[in-house]
Amino acid sequence: MFTNSRRQEERTGKYGTPRLQYLQELVSQFQNTTSEELKEKIVANLANFAYDPYNYTFLRQLNVLELFLDCITEPNEKLVEFGIGGICNSCVDPANASIVTQCGGIPLIIQCLSSPVRNTVNYAIGALYYLCNASNKGEILKPEVVDVIRRYAAAGAVSVSFSNLAQAFLDTHVDRHNDV
Repeated sequence: MFTNSRRQEERTGKYGTPRLQYLQELVSQFQNTTSEELKEKIVANLANFAYDPYNYTFLRQLNVLELFLDCITEPNEKLVEFGIGGICNSCVDPANASIVTQCGGIPLIIQCLSSPVRNTVNYAIGALYYLCNASNKGEILKPEVVDVIRRYAAAGAVSVSFSNLAQAFLDTHVDRHNDV
């Protein structure tokens, strides 16, 4: 459910932790821990907060989008999965999408298309769907990327979610008259 300031106040109560403070605490915990398991839990939690537009300003203020991008460069597949999930959840917002692209996120997201983890691939397709626009279409719609997405679109028997999401990407961003 999406939140607004009034709803947030009702949920946290008079003595609850304000959202910005809570997210800051999560980011600090992530930065200060060496436990991979705790990092995974924190990034998963942050990715869930990335669903709600109420949190977008806080995520940008706390550099959480950059944290998500850092996670997708890690060898830990769970960090990659939750990091790309957070990017996918947040990049529907143009300001967030701009940060992801300005920080070199597109090539990192494209690398996630070859992950052995299904959620990671789904999140990567979703993120590319939201990120693809006139200014970065050339970077995203490279023939090798479109080919991978076409293979996912054709894999309906293997995974309906890959197929449907990939087909939506192709329908929206690939010019059918100019076979990219």
